[in-house]
Amino acid sequence: MSVQFKDYYQTLGVSKDASSDAIKKAFRDLARRTHPDKIQGAGKAEAEVKFKEINEAYEVLRDPDKRRKYDTLGADWDRPQGGGFRRSRAGSRTGGFGVPGEEGYEFHFGGTGFSDFFEQFFGMGADPRERGPRFRAHRSGPSAQRIRGSDVEAEILVTLEEALNGSNRQISLRKIDSTTGAEQTQRFQVKIPKGVRESQRIRLAGQGEAGIGGGGSGDLFLKVRYAQHPFFTVDGDRLIYDLDLAPWEAVLGTVVTLETLEGHVNLKIKPGSQAGTQLRLPGHGMPKPDGSRGDLRVALHIQVPSSVSDKERDRWEELAKLSSFEPRGS
Repeated sequence: MSVQFKDYYQTLGVSKDASSDAIKKAFRDLARRTHPDKIQGAGKAEAEVKFKEINEAYEVLRDPDKRRKYDTLGADWDRPQGGGFRRSRAGSRTGGFGVPGEEGYEFHFGGTGFSDFFEQFFGMGADPRERGPRFRAHRSGPSAQRIRGSDVEAEILVTLEEALNGSNRQISLRKIDSTTGAEQTQRFQVKIPKGVRESQRIRLAGQGEAGIGGGGSGDLFLKVRYAQHPFFTVDGDRLIYDLDLAPWEAVLGTVVTLETLEGHVNLKIKPGSQAGTQLRLPGHGMPKPDGSRGDLRVALHIQVPSSVSDKERDRWEELAKLSSFEPRGS
């Protein structure tokens, strides 16, 4: 099966030598424009596709190890001398879900939020050293024992809104016989439970590899990975919101409108607020196991202009003469 190379730099609209800060900013700018919950009507489906694409690109480029591997192999990623991938006897790509040279199936997923390229390059078991027994096919023959089929595991990208409210997703599973190349596609409605946690596994019983000699089929497990959000980072059951303030907003105080998972709230910034302060909004974080909610923590960052006009410089110099503020350590 031919798998298309993904140019993650192009997806985010950044150069290959872009800094981590530039990559983060590009992701957030794009994610804010394409987040599915912010778009209604005919453009929602297209936005969902775009949001998954930029999330996948950011997932790779924000991680130094993944980015290094991606940059090293590039468009030649599928050559045997590159990432160590091998082709099965049927000539199709195996990725992490097929063991070449053995009888069995390769598994390819749709609807999980990750492309075939990501699954084969970075997905679970993409490194041959990580392929455990669940990816090993069993040979059949006259002396075959009654053996349960292997379990199969993949990752599923879940937005924070889905984790908060729950959802239903359609997942497709394409099984390719590694000997004959014959394909079989199955579709499932998967329930994303309300309050699902990162790394939690959703089990689809009996949807893994078929058993041998009358043995039962293995299970399919979908391991939850949270999608990166344009506004929040996740810290356990807490959400962290990085809020940039102008110097005069920190000094004089202000009221800002914040995005939450439920909508907007107004937050009062007290006069004299300091950089590094975290403001707590209880009950606006992620679900806890007991059904309650964690906090939303708003981390204050004071942004200093990188350049000023002559008129602005005059005002800052005037302020410096009038101010009674004494820097720490003086």
